[in-house]
Amino acid sequence: MQRCAKYLVILAAAFLVSSGCSELETEIDMPEPGEARVESDRLDSEPEEVSEAERVYVLIETSTGNVKAELWPERAPETVDNFLRYVDDGFFDGTIFHRVIDDFMIQGGGFTVELREKSTDRPIKNEARPDVPNRAGTLAMARTSDPHSATAQFFINLKHNQMLDRGKCPDGWGYAVFGKVVDGMEVVEEIGGVRTHTAPNGMDDVPVEPVVIKSIRRADAE
Repeated sequence: MQRCAKYLVILAAAFLVSSGCSELETEIDMPEPGEARVESDRLDSEPEEVSEAERVYVLIETSTGNVKAELWPERAPETVDNFLRYVDDGFFDGTIFHRVIDDFMIQGGGFTVELREKSTDRPIKNEARPDVPNRAGTLAMARTSDPHSATAQFFINLKHNQMLDRGKCPDGWGYAVFGKVVDGMEVVEEIGGVRTHTAPNGMDDVPVEPVVIKSIRRADAE
């Protein structure tokens, strides 16, 4: 059994939770191999009420390429504030995308290349909303089976993962979306397709070749 840690959740048809390192079985609608993604799952399908003045941007520099993301403080204020504190502290520098599941999500922000888990600040409340779904390209907070356990780890959805949305998730809470990729989605998808394995410490879905987050910094809109 893998060590207790704050992972996202899912292997094909099971939520993995770190509270006691237990497993909660659930049915998940995973696509058939080679099934085309639905166009409505793409980045232009998020709610439209975001104002330009409220937008905040970050640049995620990885060993695979750069990804620019727009954060949504008007939809998830505590989540965005928490994420930006880690950004401003340089917490993410040198961490990795430690959990990658093709056609699902890529998760990172908590482990070093040596798979050592970093110490974090206190958990934050879950700000998942039914009108802010886990669509392709959105950023969301990873957590344990405790809905209010998110700290630093985040993930980027590779498709619309409805089973993570509030109201669709088995625990009812869902996973809090706080932004979306606005440039570099091809990099995210490339990371999503890397070869993975079970690491010597028992962690599953770890990239064979580390995908390093070199830095995450605030960025301008342009």
